[in-house]
Amino acid sequence: MEPQLVHSVTDSVATVVIRNPAKRNAMTAAMWRALPPLLDELAADPAVRALVLTGADGTFCAGADIATLQGSAREAQGLAVVAEEALAAFPKPTLAAVRGHCVGGGAQLAAACDLRFAEEGALFGVTPARLGVVYSASATRRLVALVGPATAKYLLFSAELIDARRALRTGLVDEVVPEGELGERVAEFTRILVSRSQLTQAAAKEFADGRTDRDAYWAGQADAGGDTAEGVAAFLERRQPRFTWSVPTSG
Repeated sequence: MEPQLVHSVTDSVATVVIRNPAKRNAMTAAMWRALPPLLDELAADPAVRALVLTGADGTFCAGADIATLQGSAREAQGLAVVAEEALAAFPKPTLAAVRGHCVGGGAQLAAACDLRFAEEGALFGVTPARLGVVYSASATRRLVALVGPATAKYLLFSAELIDARRALRTGLVDEVVPEGELGERVAEFTRILVSRSQLTQAAAKEFADGRTDRDAYWAGQADAGGDTAEGVAAFLERRQPRFTWSVPTSG
């Protein structure tokens, strides 16, 4: 089967599947290039309220396809960074659903998601030291923000793999579920996400990611959008809110 990214949209959740089974879903150069425009397409789709990134056939992603490093390692890493930044900038909630190996570029993609849920038995590793590759500044900062400088150095210096429970303790993972239950838990959680206010989520995502110049913008969106009034009314009337604000398709 040709290595590819496969996507679908069901019940307002976009699912992007990394598929390269011959190499444990390693990302080829073509796959790295395909991810940013796919994310742009899904971000612009008003039917999409959340995104799940996962891997096919019981593993998440074993990193970059090493064959793509035979030309220019810097060029290959550049493709990964562009894809990572596009994922981090996705304006709606993102969740990495991890089974099996989540290593190298796979860990880079998972870290760029807002949340990471893992199945017991998953393994995580940040492995550029095995290849003599300088990990990008953006990916390093993102890793440090998740796990702190000491654990980031442990992972980067050693290139050792850690299990899901240790990843949970360090903050690299947000939830660990028993084997066979990840799909059900992700579906349950994304149903919660799509029922909540996109206005709250979009503003919180920007603020949590460190943006400091959009307070007035979000105040204006809250005043004009109607979600706050609807949320308060629904609470008082003891019903589910019907939020209507959606992420603008541009700007």
